[in-house]
Amino acid sequence: MKKVIIDVDTGIDDAMALSYAVHSPDLEICGVTTTFGNITVEEATRNTLQVLELIGAGEIPVYPGASKPLVRELKEKAKLFHGENGLGNVELPLPSAAPQVMRAAEFMIATIKEHPQKITLITVGSMTNLALAIMAAPEIVSLVERVVVMGGAVTVPGNRTPVAEANICADPEAASYVFQSGIPITLVGLDVTMQTLLTREHLQQWRESDTKISHFFADMCEVYMDAYAKVGNVLGCGLHDPLAVGVVIDPSFVTAYPMHVQVDTSGSASDARTIGDRREQPASAPNVDVCLEVDHERFVEHFLKYVM
Repeated sequence: MKKVIIDVDTGIDDAMALSYAVHSPDLEICGVTTTFGNITVEEATRNTLQVLELIGAGEIPVYPGASKPLVRELKEKAKLFHGENGLGNVELPLPSAAPQVMRAAEFMIATIKEHPQKITLITVGSMTNLALAIMAAPEIVSLVERVVVMGGAVTVPGNRTPVAEANICADPEAASYVFQSGIPITLVGLDVTMQTLLTREHLQQWRESDTKISHFFADMCEVYMDAYAKVGNVLGCGLHDPLAVGVVIDPSFVTAYPMHVQVDTSGSASDARTIGDRREQPASAPNVDVCLEVDHERFVEHFLKYVM
């Protein structure tokens, strides 16, 4: 089993990713860390505790993290896609468990040092917690097994701006810092995640399962799909964060290409864009493995098998 830390800003696809990871026989979740992005870090922490308790994994510790970007102002919540509460406005009971006192970056550092070359970090929100961890303990760059990032749009349009993806937009300076740190990164961006669609037929199948969990996920994802239909005329919703988990479970779901990637932090029209050097003779050595192809049918089938 792979030991993982999952870093979330628990909105709808984060909730699906958590459930997928919890139910996978291939992963051991050492802890979940929270950050801002889809919602505030306080809301992300509450949602994470609620979702973990709903799926019977309330024993997994949750570590609150960064509440704002490294240098910028906090952006508005993604209410259109994730609702006011981050979970499509579907209400869950308040969690009985409390978050841990240790902060997210401290937990990352301690766990990576305790298990050198054994921890895979899955980040599916802003990259601020990881940036803070590397700043405080640069040695973890060579001690972590890999970082799998849901973020970026190297070859396709963005979803937060015409060129930038939402998680990178949340804190471009943090993403830039992590990309330049030398830590091993696999980038699971919109290049592949928008090919992995959950459909309304899947939601109907969940409702027919008639469990508390299946109804929660179906109701929550209905809101997500309504937003996709309104904004992009998409018949379903992208399994963004679940695919990052899937890549850790089975790397053969995707084909990744070594590439030098930098994040635009200029504040201009191209701000937060993930720029990959795809030339035959790039100016700099690769620093990221960028996923550009996905076996979407096989991944979606696997996700549906283990999400609940």
